[in-house]
Amino acid sequence: MSMEVTAWMSLHHAMNQRDQRPFSKKTLKRIFRFARPHRGLLAWFLAGSVLSAVLTVAAPVLAGRVVDGIVDKRPADLIIGLAVAIGVIAVAEAGLGLVTRYLSARIGEGLIVDLRTSVFDHVQRMPVAFFTRTRTGALVSRLNNDVVGAQQAFSDTLSGIVANTVTLLLTLAVMLTFSWQITLLALVLLPIFVLPARRMGTRLARLEREAADHNAAMSTRMTEKFSAPGATLVKLYGRPAEESAEFAARARRVRDIGIRTAMLQWIFITALTLVGSLALALVYGLGGFYAVRGQLDAGAVVALALLLSRLYAPLTSLASARVEIMSALVSFDRVFEILDLKPMIVDKPDARPLPDGPVAVEVTDVTFGYPAADEVSLASLEDVAKLDSRGGETVLHEVSFRAEPGQLVALVGSSGAGKSTIAQLLPRLYDVGEGAIRLAGQDVRDLTADSIRDALGVVTQDGHLLHDTIRNNLLFARPDATEDELWDALRRGRIADLIASLPDGLDTMVGERGYRLSGGERQRLTIARLLLARPRVVILDEATAHLDSTSEAAVQAALGEALAGRTSVVIAHRLSTIRNADQILVLEGGRIVERGKHPDLLAANGRYAELYRTQFDQPVAA
Repeated sequence: MSMEVTAWMSLHHAMNQRDQRPFSKKTLKRIFRFARPHRGLLAWFLAGSVLSAVLTVAAPVLAGRVVDGIVDKRPADLIIGLAVAIGVIAVAEAGLGLVTRYLSARIGEGLIVDLRTSVFDHVQRMPVAFFTRTRTGALVSRLNNDVVGAQQAFSDTLSGIVANTVTLLLTLAVMLTFSWQITLLALVLLPIFVLPARRMGTRLARLEREAADHNAAMSTRMTEKFSAPGATLVKLYGRPAEESAEFAARARRVRDIGIRTAMLQWIFITALTLVGSLALALVYGLGGFYAVRGQLDAGAVVALALLLSRLYAPLTSLASARVEIMSALVSFDRVFEILDLKPMIVDKPDARPLPDGPVAVEVTDVTFGYPAADEVSLASLEDVAKLDSRGGETVLHEVSFRAEPGQLVALVGSSGAGKSTIAQLLPRLYDVGEGAIRLAGQDVRDLTADSIRDALGVVTQDGHLLHDTIRNNLLFARPDATEDELWDALRRGRIADLIASLPDGLDTMVGERGYRLSGGERQRLTIARLLLARPRVVILDEATAHLDSTSEAAVQAALGEALAGRTSVVIAHRLSTIRNADQILVLEGGRIVERGKHPDLLAANGRYAELYRTQFDQPVAA
């Protein structure tokens, strides 16, 4: 290994220092549990690393023997044999390097799969409140950067410590057998080599962190402003010139940091290479002096010079080993933080599926408050120093109602009255605090999540679609649906003609959040998706709240198809859409203040009548 490569390694280790935090024995135990499935590969990997270290030291020793053989004019066969041995060692070292690299990749990538799968599966079980509080970018970073950082603990750091320790001890032992004076000289020069690396590495790391912050800010800005709603907001209210100036300022700062970093790296590497060359000069000078006086063989001088380059690299790596270990442990700790967040909704061990047949929805004395931040989130995922202490306030108070199979129950009331909260409790996105929610007479907490999901279909007011094809958005509800079933659902959702007119038909991309479609088209497509799922209970959360009259008429026709024969709970903003409901519940302050049918509630001249007058600006008439 050349002195220049060794210098680069020193700089790399010094730059990769992260903030350190304490870690516990519990963290180490959990790490070993994740590593246990790979212990066989780990054993072979470590054995290969040790053998590679032995071969690294053997080659310089044999090179010294060759020089001695030439100086002493020994038989050519001996010199050729030594040369062949050096060649065999080189081939063996290269082959062993390939094997250890393969093992390292298998272990590292296997660990990444295990960690990512564990985190991904765990996050999917988290409550909706977790996603409303968490920054998506921070969560993705845990799945990417921190998982990779944890993986490096096994594929790089662990093997590096073992191999470098063996290499260092063997190198020092061999050098001492040749000349203890030159070995001490090499160790005295070590601080001149390592200390500048750590100091310069800290400066470069600080510059890189600043550049990373600027790049992250630019990335966030681009992500926000290049999305469909973000671009619309900028065009309506933004100041393009100021946006461009701020972005350009950050880009120029990243450029300046890049230039400065490149120059500092070049100066540093040049200086350390020079130090290494001077060290070699001292070895050759002192070694040559001893050789001329007959105190040292010429081959020993050459072997010491070659071993010198193999001494600095492991010493530098081991000097930074603690930092690397701490960095890896921090990465593991950040991953375990996610895994330690307890899912609030889990199936009981004896959970049973919802029975077949019609489903009645029963809400009995339900009292509920959303979970506090510390129950569902982490400060680091919200990018705050301390979690919001608010939360847990009661938003529903002793709410009770029943929707018989095939009936339509409508929920109306002011914003914040608790309507959408009820819509989230029915499919068990949250568990009630007090009381119970039953489907077909079964408490939802006693049912399997899969059977609840199969029985209930939900259409929200934003009609959310994935950035995928129309076909895949439909199949998300029922992956085994046939082509005929897809088109049947689209016809019943009153959108088949539009899809058929598109050049790519079902394979048309809908764009991010479905923004290539109009609001009414998105809603009809989500209704078609619901029809394809064939739920027994339908929940509509203000599905027509933001549509114009034409779109609303088309969506209402599709909803009529979706609600026919099904138990339905409908949150209505436009009261005209729920006149024929079997029961209308009026919520205020998390309580049901009125219930009945449309004519009866108008005749009662209470809160419902007040909402009706406000919306239609006309006298109450039954």
